Order: sequence, then C-alpha cells, then structure tokens
Amino acid sequence: MNFSLLFSHVLLKGKSLLLIFLPFTFGLPALRRTVLWRSIMGLSGRLSGHRNSVQGSDSHNYTSWLKQYPSGLESFESIMKELPRKKIVVFLDYDGTLSPIVDDPDRAFMSPEMREAVREVAKCFPTAIISGRSREKVKEFVKLRNLHYAGSHGLDIMAPNSDNEANGVSYQPAKKFLPEIQQIKRALEEESRKIEGALVEDNTFCVSVHFRHVHERDLGKLEKKVETVMENYPDFHVTQGKKVMEIRPTINWNKGHAMEYYLHTLGHNDTDDVVPLYIGDDQTDEDAFKVIQRKGQGIAILVASIPKHTNASYSLKDPSEVLAFLLRLARWSNSTSPSITTPSPNI
Repeated sequence: MNFSLLFSHVLLKGKSLLLIFLPFTFGLPALRRTVLWRSIMGLSGRLSGHRNSVQGSDSHNYTSWLKQYPSGLESFESIMKELPRKKIVVFLDYDGTLSPIVDDPDRAFMSPEMREAVREVAKCFPTAIISGRSREKVKEFVKLRNLHYAGSHGLDIMAPNSDNEANGVSYQPAKKFLPEIQQIKRALEEESRKIEGALVEDNTFCVSVHFRHVHERDLGKLEKKVETVMENYPDFHVTQGKKVMEIRPTINWNKGHAMEYYLHTLGHNDTDDVVPLYIGDDQTDEDAFKVIQRKGQGIAILVASIPKHTNASYSLKDPSEVLAFLLRLARWSNSTSPSITTPSPNI
C-alpha cells in the first residue's frame, strides 16, 4: 500500500482524520516515519539548516509575517493591560531563546545581562526553564537557583516539593527507556565517527545528533546512518531541529505536558486567574503553544527572525529582544501591587 498517497488523500479530507491512520505508520523505521509525517504536513523531509537572520527578500516577508505575529516588545502594553489581576507563571526555552544558537553546543552560554534578567523575573513570578538539553546541563548554563528546571524536552523535571522549593522531587515519565537511550547513544557515536563534523550529545532522556559542521555532501549519509540505527528501536522517533536531529522515546509527553505539570504542581492548573507566559524558538516549543491556544488563556511568544508557521500569538526576533522583554516584564511587575503576583521561592 502506498501510505504517502493514502495520507495525502486523507489530508485533503481534513487533518483530524490523520489520527485514524497513525497506527499504520508504527511499522516504519523511526526516521522514515518522521520524514513521512513532515512531508504530509508540508515540512521539509531532508536535513537542512536554519538561517539566523532576515536577509534579502525575506525582510519584506518578515514584515508581513509580523502583522500576524506582532512583536512582543511593541505589543507589551496591550499584552499586560489585561493582566493586572492575574498571576503569571513564566516558562522559557534555553537555546535560541536565552542564548544564541552557536556552532559548538557546549559553548551556548547566556550573557551576564540575560542571567540577571532571568533572575529578576524569577523574583517576581514562578519561572521554569524547559529545554532539550539535559536538566543538569541547562542548570549549569543558567547558574540560578531561584527557578525550576526541566530537561530533555520536558522528560526530566525537577518538580517543586510540598514547601514549593525548586529542588524538590524529580518526575521522569520516560525513565524505563534509559537503558535503550544509552544503547542508542553508543551506536550513534560509533556511526557518527565516520562522518566528519557530526556530534552526538547525551541529553539523558533524548539523544541529539548535531550536523552543523557536517559537509552538505555528507548529510544524506549521516541521515541514513541514523535511520539504520533507529530501525532497531521502534519505540523511539526522530525530529529535526536547528541543525540537529533529536531522538526521543515515543510517549505521550512533551513540553506542553511539562508546562501543565508545573502549573498543576505549583497549584495553578485550571485556575482562571493564572496566565502561563511561554517564550521559545524551537519546533518542540510549539507543543506548549498549542496548550495555551487550546485553553484560550496564556501568552505564547515565538523567537524567530524569519517567517515560520507557529501556534504562538506574538514574536521576538532574537535573544536580544528576549532580554529586553524580560527586563520590561520585571519592571512592570515591580511597578504593580505585590499582591497580584506569586513569586518563585528565592532559595
């Protein structure tokens, strides 16, 4: 059976019907299944790069795109106008949001100014960082104690304890997959040695294969090697980020679930006076944007310098604009009544 034709036909009938045929893809290799779904949804199925700035004709397209996803900085007053009596909970991605995307993932450092801005925001609001990195690695990058951390795209959460302290108990919904994840990591490390520039990163509950330094002529070869390894692990899937392939367990858990888990654990879930504010730049952040969109309450901000489809309502161009937004958010909080916010524990 030609699944591509079948799915394309069903897509014309309505995207919701695609869910009916989801089980038919489970027999496909993880990477091939990912490429198929990206193709169906109109996304590129091949490894590709992402430009980091607006260039040439993109400038006009970006300006038009901003009409649909206005700048969070320019819209700040209108965003906050409806929130004086709401409790804000802040969620932040790391790479591409708090730090720039860099060639060496081990050197994705945030600036001292950004660290101070996040510190100030966390004094005003409960604040969590939800990153694709391992929880311990992103914690080492951020170096702040007065916020909460979730790594591996929300699969490794350090949840507040009963006293609302950030260093509480951990929640790891994919813990049973750890042995297989280590097997996958070792297999990918062995295969990637044959591709110059490829780098495998262990993020505890997911494995990242970076190809920023891989020559274009070797991208297809690297993709094939990853596909070959993943054929032995049907319980995992592959997604593509910015110059990286991410291997994760196929379970019903993502950054959106992690955000909801934090809201629930902090005692703010299903409360009309609580507003989640989420800032992120990656495809995995879209899961959190969808939750905010579905609930009809919250502020979803995409960090992007080129037009792209998103479930966010607002945008910021780059980490420098994120910095300006966070500083403004902290100033706004300090200028309002202290009784309208619920500060994170400063431990």
